Amino acid sequence: MRILITNDDGINAPGLRVLSEIAEQLAGPGGEVWTVAPAFEQSGVGHCISYTHPMMISEMGPRRYAAEGSPADCVLAGLHEVLSDTRPDLVLSGVNRGNNSAENALYSGTLGGAMEAALQGIPAIALSQYYGPDNAQAIDPFEAARLHGTEVIRRIIAHDPKDQNGGYRLFYNVNFPPVPAAAVKGTRITPQGIRQGTRFSVEPHNSPSGRRFLWIKGGDQRAPTAPGSDASENLAGFISVTPMRADLTATDQLRAMQDAFH
Repeated sequence: MRILITNDDGINAPGLRVLSEIAEQLAGPGGEVWTVAPAFEQSGVGHCISYTHPMMISEMGPRRYAAEGSPADCVLAGLHEVLSDTRPDLVLSGVNRGNNSAENALYSGTLGGAMEAALQGIPAIALSQYYGPDNAQAIDPFEAARLHGTEVIRRIIAHDPKDQNGGYRLFYNVNFPPVPAAAVKGTRITPQGIRQGTRFSVEPHNSPSGRRFLWIKGGDQRAPTAPGSDASENLAGFISVTPMRADLTATDQLRAMQDAFH
């Protein structure tokens, strides 16, 4: 198996090293793992692409490249430049430092990389490690992802529909709970949740020169979500797997809107 990996935390991020270990296990002795990751951290860029300016790409070592762009840029560079003659069988993005459950998924560069791969017709999985009191200060905060990631991906690949009906291809959002590996209770297939009563916001600060700057501020990551949704199951100790598509249509509203314009 030939696997392309990327992330949004940058080429030197510890989560990318974890993902490389997982990918090597999946690829097997005769397989190949190729890395094309951002030269610098790209957290929160979503599915952004560098449409209006070029990006530099540098070979850092055997099968290892850094690109001055977003995760989606890195996937495009991997598919159409680095591996243009030998497309990968699978694209993995992560392992992100912090969860991409609930509304975080909409901002995530990690998911943006997986989404771009799916738009290019390639199976893709985004992986993220939830942080919390039980693992944030651990020697290996990625332990749950490191020890359970390979098996979760194998099961997803085994059940990924071979016939995608010509529409938007599935990709998968996997979040590992904020607990040590031994405390993981299992895996749940979940819908994307939404944290109630919390939003991203800004926090203003004035620089020594008097200029005003705004820091983006995240919401409470332990705010409740609907039972059975991704973040809810993560906080209960379960790995969540959420099948996704890039189709943003609110299908439940199509008929009502058609009636309004009849």
